[in-house]
Amino acid sequence: MTSSQPRPPVVELTLVRLREFIREPEAVFWVFIFPILMTCALGLAFRSRGEPAAIVGVAQGPGGDAIESALSHAGGVTVKRVAPADLERELARSDVQLVVSPGTPVTYRFDPTRAESRLARRIVDDALQRAGGRVDPVPVHDEPVEVVGSRYVDWLVPGLVGMNIMSTGLWGIGFSVVTARTRKLLKRLVASPMRKRDYLLGHLFGRLVFLVIEVAVLVGFSRLVFGVPMRGSWVMLAATCLIGGLSFGGIGLLVASRARTVEAVSGLLNLVMLPMWLLSGVFFASSNFPDAMQPAIHVLPLTALNDAIRAVMLEGVGFRGLASGWAILAAWGALTFPAALWLFRWR
Repeated sequence: MTSSQPRPPVVELTLVRLREFIREPEAVFWVFIFPILMTCALGLAFRSRGEPAAIVGVAQGPGGDAIESALSHAGGVTVKRVAPADLERELARSDVQLVVSPGTPVTYRFDPTRAESRLARRIVDDALQRAGGRVDPVPVHDEPVEVVGSRYVDWLVPGLVGMNIMSTGLWGIGFSVVTARTRKLLKRLVASPMRKRDYLLGHLFGRLVFLVIEVAVLVGFSRLVFGVPMRGSWVMLAATCLIGGLSFGGIGLLVASRARTVEAVSGLLNLVMLPMWLLSGVFFASSNFPDAMQPAIHVLPLTALNDAIRAVMLEGVGFRGLASGWAILAAWGALTFPAALWLFRWR
């Protein structure tokens, strides 16, 4: 009776990582449940609700009734009468976007740094000028259009997919390695014939197995519940997520290569992730930052990943359009994994 052929060390170590992950309910929650809850919360908060009305306060006093009547008939404006003593408080608390004080001339009080206040000022001024007899020389017609793919939830979901790939890649790998080191488990492996490369690859491949499931669950849920489009190839999306997972896996291994305590690796992981959370276009566009910062922002791996996922899902971009983003992600992985292998210590 012949014995079965032993499996390669990398395969055995990958299976160990999968079993460890399944036995951690907290990890399952953060990888699969939390992104869905966040998608629901943000998707409902920023769902399409028609054209929002400008909230305008009209100061009480002579002439206030005429202004209120003109604004009420204009449409798109919610009027709130405000006592003169409460004008500053209403603006400071953002209860109104603009305050109109009757008189000659009519006075608009608003914060010019707020986009909604500037918009309210234009709407109100247009309504009052029309009520005063202004006639537009050019006739126009508004035709509101809402296109799937242009909604905030459509833009948000690819960013959440990228953020989840980054977070679980860094935390799932880096935290696991350091936890094993603090428990003296790595120290026991020094005497074994296990190679560092096999150990690190086991962590990396174990992470990639769950990458397929978590991306499929989040994208599938967003398509089913919110109708998020998928205009590109599923193969291109899978390849993008795979390259992103390898890239962040390498970064996670590098961060954990020398850290000896959970507190140390937690601080390092937050140091690595926080700039990308803020700069890489997860919840708002990275173009909001100054032009001088854009070159640095665009070489961040999460920026490249988010841009590539959005390009596939929302624009249907193929290989040529994704090549630059893939190159950035591949460069991060090609640099960090060898560095992690060189710096890694069992103790």
